[in-house]
Amino acid sequence: MFHEVRDRAMNRDFMRCTSCDLVSVPRRFHVGPEAEKKRYLEHNNDPDSEDYRAFLNRLWERFRPYLRTGSKGLDYGAGPGPALAAMMEDDGFEVFVYDKYFSPDMAVLDDSYDFIVCTETVEHFENPALDFTVFERILKPSGWVGIMTAMIEDWSKFPGWYYHRDPTHIAFYSVDTMNWIAEKHGWQSVLIQGNIALFQG
Repeated sequence: MFHEVRDRAMNRDFMRCTSCDLVSVPRRFHVGPEAEKKRYLEHNNDPDSEDYRAFLNRLWERFRPYLRTGSKGLDYGAGPGPALAAMMEDDGFEVFVYDKYFSPDMAVLDDSYDFIVCTETVEHFENPALDFTVFERILKPSGWVGIMTAMIEDWSKFPGWYYHRDPTHIAFYSVDTMNWIAEKHGWQSVLIQGNIALFQG
């Protein structure tokens, strides 16, 4: 047991992996698909929202310089309003979307891509190893992966960290976790800073 919460708002445990440094919530504490989807719909996902676009641009402005204009990408976990996909298309990229609730066409996962973006989604992965294996399978050689998620530098601060108070957040990453993921899948860690992680295959 790494941490536990027992209060009016939440009752769940957190486990920390000694190999990859991931902190995860055991399946028995997951909220279930209906509650998770409802929670997603509470977020501001309007593709025309300037604030939402500015938020997503934290990843895109750092990621875009590594990409060749016109290359093909996948927005994995695009949500109900795939604003980032629209932003990338506006910049001259060919973009496909996948989301298990809002764009569940599995056929896009049979293709291959020059780059994959995944914003505010990896913290919802029930089985991160499975999703990152999908990334490895569909990423073209020397392709790029861009991830946005809150990361923690000091696990001793976890109890007071706001990010684990969202009941749909069930996987939490450190810099060490991200580096472990890169090594596991044969990627180079190009940038891991703040809430941004960039890898090259």
